[in-house]
Amino acid sequence: MAGNLPTGIYTHSQRVCRLYKASLRNLESWYDRRWIFRYHAVLLRARFDQNKNLADMVKARALVAAGERENNSKLHPIPKKFANSPGGCAYEREVIPPDWILDYWHPLEKAQYPEYFARREQRKKEYVIWWEKQYGKHEPEHHH
Repeated sequence: MAGNLPTGIYTHSQRVCRLYKASLRNLESWYDRRWIFRYHAVLLRARFDQNKNLADMVKARALVAAGERENNSKLHPIPKKFANSPGGCAYEREVIPPDWILDYWHPLEKAQYPEYFARREQRKKEYVIWWEKQYGKHEPEHHH
């Protein structure tokens, strides 16, 4: 889980928006009936709207930190996940083949798409030129 946590510094408004979205997602996990979820979502929005015009940034930051702690203390043990998102039931179900697979096509298969493979070979040459300009030519090491 730690691998896909965002890193960096966020503005106050970004923290508030992230907290609101995380809190809504947590409510979705707890309340599977839509009308019960909507009721709790309206209550949550009212809590956020109470302090939306708060001018004291020290108090505002303290409220966001308290909200993050509250949300983390009430996390659902088995949160809902979107099917194609990491952790979802269909995540990486369809393997997207890497580009180098095309290098192993039979010449008769490549002949069915002549323009594509001609352009692909040209782009591969351009990439090698770019690489050598960026990093220098590769010189194999000599072991004696």
